[in-house]
Amino acid sequence: MHVIFVEPRFPTNQARFIEALKKAGAYVTGIGETPYEYLGDSLRGLLDAYEQVPNVCDVGRMHDTVTKIQKRGPWVDRLEATVEAHIMTAAKVREACGIPGTQVQTAYLCRDKPAMKEALREAGVPTALSTGASSEEEVRAFAKRVGYPLILKPTAGAGAAGTYRADSDEELERIMPQTGVDRGGTVAVEEFVEGHEGFLDTLTIGGEIAMYFISHYYPTVLEAMRTRWVAPQIVTTNRVDSSGYDEVKALAAKVITALGIGTSATHMEWFYGPKGLKFSEIGCRPPGVSVWDIYSAANDIDLYDEWANAITHGRVSREPSRRFAAGMIALRPETDGQITGYEGVERVQQQLGKWIIDAHFPPPGSRTQPIEGGYKANAWVRVKHPDYDQLRNMLDYVGKTIKVRAQS
Repeated sequence: MHVIFVEPRFPTNQARFIEALKKAGAYVTGIGETPYEYLGDSLRGLLDAYEQVPNVCDVGRMHDTVTKIQKRGPWVDRLEATVEAHIMTAAKVREACGIPGTQVQTAYLCRDKPAMKEALREAGVPTALSTGASSEEEVRAFAKRVGYPLILKPTAGAGAAGTYRADSDEELERIMPQTGVDRGGTVAVEEFVEGHEGFLDTLTIGGEIAMYFISHYYPTVLEAMRTRWVAPQIVTTNRVDSSGYDEVKALAAKVITALGIGTSATHMEWFYGPKGLKFSEIGCRPPGVSVWDIYSAANDIDLYDEWANAITHGRVSREPSRRFAAGMIALRPETDGQITGYEGVERVQQQLGKWIIDAHFPPPGSRTQPIEGGYKANAWVRVKHPDYDQLRNMLDYVGKTIKVRAQS
């Protein structure tokens, strides 16, 4: 099988997907923006062929390049992209070149949040009220109809990037210029859903869920990305057979069917609160911040290998063991500036050593990254344990014990 893989060099874990495809027996051609000689020896050694383009989001250039690869041979069986920003371009090129995989309508519905939620409401999926707005007047009209709080976010964004909460007319007026809607940009406006936030990730083959994982955010992403003193956690549970998860598993299956997702990784976010279970959004791609590494460590599998098996052979080779719950905690510097050192690292290593999966501590002298940069922007620790509650206690202990010292 010949697989084209989009942008093999960045982010850094892209090489894991290519390595897995090679293990599954695929012939892999990379298309990326980096000159071949700068890919590095290990990445060049994985690729059977490579084409450079100025911009992997340029549909025309990508189409011409894929057409050239098809003519050169071997014939292209799959064209895969795992980064949110590349999903729509890949779908358009697939469709134009007759390559199987996620097609344009599905990619559009997984990218455009208002259209996604409208399609899912029609399918009977519970979602927050929402609309797409291209003017301040449309935003104000939605606010008048639905009331506050409201969430404003990019129509095709990922995570909490560019996301704002408005609790009043005054806050809405202050926020709108930051979204660009006052200058002709488009924005998704949504009813704020109160409650706990989690996500369910899958490997889906032919529209059927072949493998799934359920995880939780502590606290919600929006709060985590706006509050420096919080050491936010992402935790995946090994209690997936609990009846409390039946509803969210059924929800995921219904969403995948409604959006026409075939063979793909998916990442679906949800809320559960006073109004019950509510769908938030889905991407036909793996989750960010290398969450697959956590799943792999918790379940005695290599999820990248299973993804490659799904792509190349239409099946997975192993089932998740559910032996461990696992999670990561992001550790924020006390201020933006330059890291001067760490406190408590040795104590955590002594107490939790055998349960630590891995950790990252930028060396003293490194510049800090804004907390809005996400869960892996600065220091972090990943941990596993057979008992979910004990794992949560461990992550809390890490957050209270390790201090990231910095000076502005």
